[in-house]
Amino acid sequence: MSIFEDISSYLQKGRMAKVKELVQQALDEGESPKEILEEGLLSGMNIIGGKFKNNEVFVPEVLVAARAMNAGVALLKQALVESGVTSKGRAVIGTVKGDMHDIGKNLVKLMLEGKGIEVIDLGVDVSSEKFVAAICENKPQLVCCSALLTTTMGEMKNIVEAIKQAGLRDQVKIMVGGAPITQKFCESVGADAYTADAASAADRAIEFCLEMIA
Repeated sequence: MSIFEDISSYLQKGRMAKVKELVQQALDEGESPKEILEEGLLSGMNIIGGKFKNNEVFVPEVLVAARAMNAGVALLKQALVESGVTSKGRAVIGTVKGDMHDIGKNLVKLMLEGKGIEVIDLGVDVSSEKFVAAICENKPQLVCCSALLTTTMGEMKNIVEAIKQAGLRDQVKIMVGGAPITQKFCESVGADAYTADAASAADRAIEFCLEMIA
């Protein structure tokens, strides 16, 4: 078993200390930071994402795996910068204005990071103005909006409209999600995609990033 497979395996078990030890060992042995990231850390997180999608693991397992991944990435950061490795895309994410729920948003954020996407997390209760300002500042390929309440889901239409009004609509893909959201609702507000779970959101997000960067 290669050191990359070991990193992936321990990450899936949420063994943060072991992941850090193996990432450092791989760096010390002269392994490519890009390969450590992609073949070890991201590979492990993708497997967890697939299992989560199939209900083979649940939120606690995803969270401990993500914590292990983030610890490994933190060790790699400087080496990745020095070797010229860039992220696979950038996303701005937030729960819409009036809604304080963040579990779903946080899961999507973890899954996006697990695909190698840089995530700017605006938090909860995020106004359309804040989304527009974040697009201007960060130049993302994606905007991801979350809502858990039927009373706040209408805010997504305001966000899409605000992005249009700012002349930024052709620069970003807009994804929407949350318990009350449906494909029909997504289409009605003019968003680009809806997915039913965090792992599917990450799969769609990476497709959009590759499409927008190409």
